[in-house]
Formats: sequence, C-alpha cells, structure tokens
Amino acid sequence: MTATDRRSHDAASYYGRPILKEPTWQPADIAGYLFAGGLAGASSVLAAGAQFTRRPRMARWNKVGALGALGASLFALVHDLGRPSRFYNMLRVAKPSSPMSVGSWLLAGYGPLAGLSAVSDLTGRVPRLGRGAGVGAAVLGAGVATYTSVLIADTAVPAWHEARRSLPFVFAGSAAASAAGLALVGSSTAESAPATRAAAGGALLELAASALMERTGGIVAETYHTGRAGALLTAAKVLTGAGAIGALAGRRRRLVSMASGAALLAGSALTRFGIFEAGRASTRDPRFTVRPQRERLAQRG
Repeated sequence: MTATDRRSHDAASYYGRPILKEPTWQPADIAGYLFAGGLAGASSVLAAGAQFTRRPRMARWNKVGALGALGASLFALVHDLGRPSRFYNMLRVAKPSSPMSVGSWLLAGYGPLAGLSAVSDLTGRVPRLGRGAGVGAAVLGAGVATYTSVLIADTAVPAWHEARRSLPFVFAGSAAASAAGLALVGSSTAESAPATRAAAGGALLELAASALMERTGGIVAETYHTGRAGALLTAAKVLTGAGAIGALAGRRRRLVSMASGAALLAGSALTRFGIFEAGRASTRDPRFTVRPQRERLAQRG
C-alpha cells in the first residue's frame, strides 16, 4: 500500500480529497472582524472601569478606541457580506439559538451606546446620558468581545468546532489584553494601573486557554502548530507574553508602557489570524474531519 493509499484509507475519503469545503472568507475581513470586535467590546469594559475610578484620560481614550474598532469591525463584516443590506436583513428576526442572530443584535445595541458614550465624552454634552451609555456599552461589550468565538465554533470547521469549549476563553483573554494594550498606548502612567492588571490577567487567560485548547484538541490540534497558523500563533504568544511582562515591569516608564501596549495589540491580532488560518487548514485534510467523528462514535458505542 502506497503512502497515498494509506492516507486515503486513514481519512476514509475519496482519494484522500477534502470532505469539507474550505471557507472562502478573506482573512483581512473575517480575522480582522474577529480582532476588532473583541478590541471594541473589551475597550468599553475597561473605559467604564476607568470612568468610575476617575481616570478621565484612559476612559476617553478607550471610549474613542472602542468606537473606532467597532467601525473597523463593521466595515470588515459588511465588506465580506458584499452589501450593507445583508447585515440589516439579519435583524429581521431574533433567534436565540443562532450565534449569528444573537451577535447581530448585540452589535445593533452596542453600537449606538458606544457611539453616544464616546461623543459625549469628547464634546462634554449630555454627560449623565453619556456615562449611562458607557455602562450599557460595557455590559453589551462583554458579549461583543466573545460571541464571535461561539459563532465560528458553531460551524463544521474541525479546528474551530473541536475547540468550542476553550475558544471563548481564548477570545476573552485576547480581547482583554488588546484593550489593555490600547489603554497603555494612550494613557498616562498615573492612570495605567487598571490597564496593567488587565494586561496581565488577559494575557494569562489567553495563553492558558490556548495551551488547553491545543492539548485537548486531539489530532485537530496539529493545525495550531504547523504551517502558517503555527507561525502566526507562535508569534502571537511571544508578543502577548512580552507585552504583559513589559506592562508589569515598566508601568512607571511611558515608553516601555507604550511598547508593551503595542505588543499586546499585535499579539491579539495575530491570535485571531492564526486561529482563522488553522480553521482553513483543518478543512484541507480529511483526517481532521473523519478521526474526531470516529472517536465520538467509539465513545458512544
């Protein structure tokens, strides 16, 4: 039996050909959407905390950053959909069992609140309403930062579906680290203590959940270590770890804090792009589709 024959037999597909169709989404659109949405939602949470602890510069910076990231996220989503009307069409129904439907409504509610909060802070108009909107944006922002993990895990793509239990924690930690990174870039060292703690906590959660995802993913976890996805995720871990350490060690040094924040932002972005590439790679090899199915059938039997 040749190597090709063994591969085909092991994968139980026609001549070892892919069983699933590779996602046709563009990385810049969807991976960018995953990153920007997480950054926006977590930034609103951090901005609300800064608002209540009287850190006006950090609050304003993260409110404006959240609005900008939301705009980038929606642009990427609409660009992938092709027409803005397709996003509006998703709001015609509310289906709690559909991550896409829940996410669409989350964005529809979060966007105006994040916008009002940022504009109020910048202009000084309707301050009470602006602060209330900031609280509302923080509440919905937690969902905006993590719902995309459920969205992609609820697909047949092996690398995403098999990681469904760990992926929300990876996205939550990554979003928190990116929001902390944004705050470190734009805030003064006198106000950066919450961002430093968020950077350490978010990085720790992301790295621990990523390790668990790769250790419990079975054969599919191979896609997180090899090829383009492996290179992106390795770089992401290095940048995230270095950013967190730098934030803690250099919290009284402005340049160190800014560099650490930039590393956290870059690490978070690479995490989303790496996970996206791992999903694409997992659809090309039929082993990643067939073996997990066989294992589940064996356990049930």
